[in-house]
Amino acid sequence: MGIEDKVNNTAENTAGKIKESAGRATDDERLEAEGRNDQASANLKQAGEKIKDAFKS
Repeated sequence: MGIEDKVNNTAENTAGKIKESAGRATDDERLEAEGRNDQASANLKQAGEKIKDAFKS
């Protein structure tokens, strides 16, 4: 996994956590769900990159 991919996935995951927290704090269910979806997306991308790296080795 390239360092740029790791940084992008971590940034997306962090942004998702912030959105989820903001949604929870403002009682905005849509924003909270969007944050959870962003986190899930980042985790899937990260898992895919790890799988690709495993096959390269």
